[in-house]
Amino acid sequence: MAKPGKKYLKARDLRTKTAYSVVDAVKLLKQGGFAKFDESVDVAMRLGVNPKQSDQMVRGTVVLPHGTGRSKKICVLALGDKVKEAEEAGADYAGSEELIEKIAGGWIDFDIVIATPDIMRNVGKLGRTLGTKGLMPNPKSGTVTFDVKKAVQETKAGKVEFRIDKTSIINASVGKISFSEDKLADNVRSFMNAVLHARPATAKGRFVKSMYVSSTMGPSFKIAEDILEK
Repeated sequence: MAKPGKKYLKARDLRTKTAYSVVDAVKLLKQGGFAKFDESVDVAMRLGVNPKQSDQMVRGTVVLPHGTGRSKKICVLALGDKVKEAEEAGADYAGSEELIEKIAGGWIDFDIVIATPDIMRNVGKLGRTLGTKGLMPNPKSGTVTFDVKKAVQETKAGKVEFRIDKTSIINASVGKISFSEDKLADNVRSFMNAVLHARPATAKGRFVKSMYVSSTMGPSFKIAEDILEK
């Protein structure tokens, strides 16, 4: 196993407590940043639910107040005037059957797919292509909608989709280490609150077991339990 580098160990030495407030955790992340690139700031939350139970799946979306710091390429599949609406809203690609056929042929030069309900019957055949990449449009994530303009603008503004994995953990990037402390803290709290609001009615006991924030190359910092929901 590779040994941690000197810069990582120096950043880890900033962790003098077992848990921190969101503000303090973000401050330490920025102090310990040592990479030569603009690292992403990530949140990981371990939830007290069983994702194998369909009524305990946790998923949703949140528009971060200060964006993610990352530009996403958006592909919109629609019919008629909705194609023009998507283009005017800022979609990188927009079209109908010709675009569907291009994707079916293996082209995936985009980060998110938004589709209108009336074209979903044709989008279904892209399940193998898009499904394995987690790009299949879904009404629950707001990517199947007639309000194409709103969906595109929210995505460009920093909309983040989250979904629990098989280990009961939710991961997401909530900004860049170059963001100010205030902006990062706002984004972290917004994401945390969105997950809390997505609590299934069948969830019993403590919903959020633990929460950590980290940068791409740096150590993680645990968020104090009294900040999380009991």
